[in-house]
Amino acid sequence: MVKVEIVEDKDQRTAGSSPYSSPSSSRTSSSTSLSSVSSELNDEETLFERIGALIDIIPPTTRHSISTKVSKAASFMMRGGKLAGNIVWVVTTSALLVGLPLAMTLEDEAKIVAEEKAMLAQQQGAQGMIAGYPGSSPDGSQPKPLVPPGF
Repeated sequence: MVKVEIVEDKDQRTAGSSPYSSPSSSRTSSSTSLSSVSSELNDEETLFERIGALIDIIPPTTRHSISTKVSKAASFMMRGGKLAGNIVWVVTTSALLVGLPLAMTLEDEAKIVAEEKAMLAQQQGAQGMIAGYPGSSPDGSQPKPLVPPGF
């Protein structure tokens, strides 16, 4: 348990160096108003120093509770960011290792199919040209008419 004791310094009391004391003031009188006390601001004091001075207003238990909650939130965010980064890494690497060769294979197969279609069209064109001349067919028979009979 803490015991509080008031110690008065007679030299300081008579000199009036305290802004809250006046020559006629005593411990029991409260007639001195705060408006009579000069409140000069220190121009060299920074905003950080002012905010730092506000720490004393918050009780230590509350400060500890706030500090704990902030550190837990920061830790949670760090773990979440690391997990998200790992997931993105796995997805990207898998897409490159599986998807890129698959895409290249599909592209090659599409080229082969296009070449086969072009060759087939070329063969049909050549057969059409040969069949277009009367009396000329590879087996010596008559060419088939393009229009079905009965028209």
